[in-house]
Amino acid sequence: MARGKNALLGYGRMGHVLAWADEEPVDPKKYLEERCKPQCVKPLYEYEKCVKRVEKDDTGHKHCTGQYFDYWSCIDKCVAPKLLEKLK
Repeated sequence: MARGKNALLGYGRMGHVLAWADEEPVDPKKYLEERCKPQCVKPLYEYEKCVKRVEKDDTGHKHCTGQYFDYWSCIDKCVAPKLLEKLK
């Protein structure tokens, strides 16, 4: 493959360009996270409910860390096998 200024470095599994020779490579994790978000609506809803409750707390002692981690754990569980497959 030619490595000129506009040489293509590779294609993603979904057919999108991973990078041109003169550009930084695209992080597939961000793309996969966006595709997995619809599968994690319930933890997102729980996190958003918690945020609304915490906004009413004047003490500053309440937080939504658990719900936040539940949401991102859901996304990570969805992304991990797809990302590892791309890295093979």
